[in-house]
Amino acid sequence: MYIVNSFNVAILMCVITMICWGSHANMLKMQSKGYSYSYYYWDQAIGYLLLPLLLALTMGSVGSHGEAFIPNLLQADASSWFWAIAAAFVFNLANIIFVASVDIAGMAVAFPVGMGFSLVLGVILNYIAKPEGNPVLIFIGMLCIVIAIIINARTYARMSSKEEDKAMKKKGIRLAIIGGFLMGLFYYLLQNSMPVILNFESLSNIAGTGKFTPYSAVVVFAAASFLSNFIYNSYIMRHPFKGEPATYKGYFAKGTNKDHLIGFIGGVINATGTTFNIIASGMVGAAIAYALGQSNPMIAAIWGVFVWKEFKHAPKGTNKLIVMMFVFFAAGVTLLTLSK
Repeated sequence: MYIVNSFNVAILMCVITMICWGSHANMLKMQSKGYSYSYYYWDQAIGYLLLPLLLALTMGSVGSHGEAFIPNLLQADASSWFWAIAAAFVFNLANIIFVASVDIAGMAVAFPVGMGFSLVLGVILNYIAKPEGNPVLIFIGMLCIVIAIIINARTYARMSSKEEDKAMKKKGIRLAIIGGFLMGLFYYLLQNSMPVILNFESLSNIAGTGKFTPYSAVVVFAAASFLSNFIYNSYIMRHPFKGEPATYKGYFAKGTNKDHLIGFIGGVINATGTTFNIIASGMVGAAIAYALGQSNPMIAAIWGVFVWKEFKHAPKGTNKLIVMMFVFFAAGVTLLTLSK
């Protein structure tokens, strides 16, 4: 299988993760009007499952190092399966709540709030489990990102005018916080299904250890995540956070081929980020890899501000706050990179 053995390549994969995780929700914005986000989520779940499987059968099965995907899947013990499946159920609940917050509050707000909480919790848990990198730079970098989140929340508050808008936006923020908190747990859980030291040596000698390779872990994770949709998304379809209830019949009747393709692409983008991040974590460390990937609010805010014009009608002085947010995010990402 392909194993990253270069720090620069690993950092590049983490940057790709940041772009993917910060961009996949754009697909939701491109859906036809009236196409329920729960329908979109089914399409995304299919793409999120197929991409890791493709990478596992290619990158995860070629080369002379490590153990190929299928043999590794068969030798994994019950503990590895449990952790990967538990991570999937936590992640999918987090993600479906978070996608709802994007639908309600917009990308420029939901990402910094939700993913900011996720970043802080995830980095702390993963650093405690696998302490790699300079802790001072890691936590100063996190502090910069937290400040950016606070600035973003303040920017968002300036936009509310009508009381009904305020109530809906507050709901979006609450969902983003809940989704972000749960999102901060999944990466730690998934790491437990793989070797404690996820590096070239451990992956080259993984056969017979009962642990997953990154490719196997992500495939099991994605498959369990897809299956959990029959619980989570079925409930959300009947009890949506916004709009009218949806039905399975409506998924086929209301969605065009374009709608389904857009959701599928969103899942592929999201899964690319997840797979690359897990692969890169062996070289840069789990805490740093997760922190860089979850710095995606900067990417989402760029989309929200410059493409979707979510702050177009914001009061005077808002642009200064937006610039400050980007500066603190950039500083945080830089410090996290330097910490290794």
